[in-house]
Amino acid sequence: MPVEVPPGDKKQHDQARLEKRLALLAGAGVTLVVFVLYLLTLAPTILYYDRPVLLDSAMLSTQAIMLGIPGGTGEPAWAMLTHLFTYLPFGDPAYRTNLASAVYAVGAVLLVYRAGLLLSGRVVASVVGALAFGLGTTYWSQAVIAEVYTLNTLLIMLPIVCLLLWRKTRRDRYLLLTCLLMGIAMTNHLTSGLVLPAAFLFVLLVDRSRFLDWKLVLKGAALYAIGLTPYLYLPIRSSMNPPMNEGDPTTFSRFWYLVSGSGHQGNMFAYGPGEIPGRLLFYGGNLFENMHWVLVMIALMGFSYMLFRDRSGAALLGFLFMGWLVYGIEYRIYDALLYFIPTYMMVSLMVAVGAGALIQTAEDLVGRLSRPAGGAILAMASVALMIVPFLYAPTSFAANDRSEDYRGQEIIDAVAENALPNSTVMHHRSSLWYMVLVEKRRRDLRIIDPWYPSRIRFTDIVWPDDLDNVDTNLRYGTNDYTGVTTVEETAKEGPVYILDQESAGPSNFRDAGIGIVRVEKGVLYELVPPGGKQHTDGPIVG
Repeated sequence: MPVEVPPGDKKQHDQARLEKRLALLAGAGVTLVVFVLYLLTLAPTILYYDRPVLLDSAMLSTQAIMLGIPGGTGEPAWAMLTHLFTYLPFGDPAYRTNLASAVYAVGAVLLVYRAGLLLSGRVVASVVGALAFGLGTTYWSQAVIAEVYTLNTLLIMLPIVCLLLWRKTRRDRYLLLTCLLMGIAMTNHLTSGLVLPAAFLFVLLVDRSRFLDWKLVLKGAALYAIGLTPYLYLPIRSSMNPPMNEGDPTTFSRFWYLVSGSGHQGNMFAYGPGEIPGRLLFYGGNLFENMHWVLVMIALMGFSYMLFRDRSGAALLGFLFMGWLVYGIEYRIYDALLYFIPTYMMVSLMVAVGAGALIQTAEDLVGRLSRPAGGAILAMASVALMIVPFLYAPTSFAANDRSEDYRGQEIIDAVAENALPNSTVMHHRSSLWYMVLVEKRRRDLRIIDPWYPSRIRFTDIVWPDDLDNVDTNLRYGTNDYTGVTTVEETAKEGPVYILDQESAGPSNFRDAGIGIVRVEKGVLYELVPPGGKQHTDGPIVG
């Protein structure tokens, strides 16, 4: 005979089921909203080099398509996952790599919602926190281009959610999964390494006895090591001599140089004590450009609330926020504002907690009112909270709308249609790699990137030559970071062109007496050394 459920228990069961469904619907709604916005503003094709946001997108798109070796720290997890998107049956290959960033971004927003729900227990509050993050201008800018930062947020949020689920359920499988995911996250971006000490602190505050279970600790260490296995992609793929093999990590020294970020270490702790106030103001300005001041105030309220009611949660979010803040303000690089994105994620989780505390306070205040009146007030308050993240949405949409950005393809077309056969084109991390490797156009050209890369590079310096740094410099003089020597050497063999890029430093060529002749305005110019032959009709403009 079926077991009869007491009416009171059945009512509670039905209520819990309804709340779970509402939570799932709310999470799906947040995901759908941000995904539609990202799709509407997604870059339609290959991009180009531009400071500060588009330093690497054109290169990364091509590296993912060709399964090359990216620079930075290698980013093997990003390269392999994004390559899978290139098999989609729509859009050109570069569009698919841009789409990958949007998918990663939406996944991270959904996880912010889930973590907010675990921290606040409130659906509306979690929606507010997730939207505050997903609609932020800087984060949105990375969701519409090929870049590593949205995958970084996704891989950071996965172990954070697992930690919060472990605290709720005390099931050790979540701790073990956390270890695996922390290892995987490291293979995408080194800044995710901060999650490891944060997780240690969190577990210590919640249940330090877990560190005394040596079997659990050994399993966790083993799973973390397994999570690092995507790094094997770098030497294995590099040994196949792929195109765009930036670090050529086929030896241990070159592998370590790449994955440790040795080429960028000079950029860290670049600001002295006297410069820190200015850097903090820089951060504050960026924070308020990404979040309405009301959301920032709610976040402060949420963190204060956690200090009294949820100290382990406050320690987790506070440690991560401060760690990434210090890293971001002390790192000297053109796109430093992108390193603030993980701090915005932590602030958004604090927003969820603060919004939950506000809703709880409102419930307490209207509890004495009649049910219709109290319900109406709470509904209006909830709607008002959910509107706040959208206040910046029109500005963010306009700032990040790349749906008509075809400049990368226009650069390719200008070179393909105007450069004379077997000529040389000088560029810096541009869409020309996409032209010769993916579109397989104008493979008769030599393309050279002589400008200072801040790290040791190998086969992304010259196409189609496969030379090491020493041979490349001997043949093309690429250690002359003005590009002048490269022009003088290559002009002996034929026409030399240059893309119109700020990084090219046209004043260097004028100072050296090199003439600049416009081929196509705003895109392509010919460089004519003193006594050299001019191949383009028109006046020398420099």
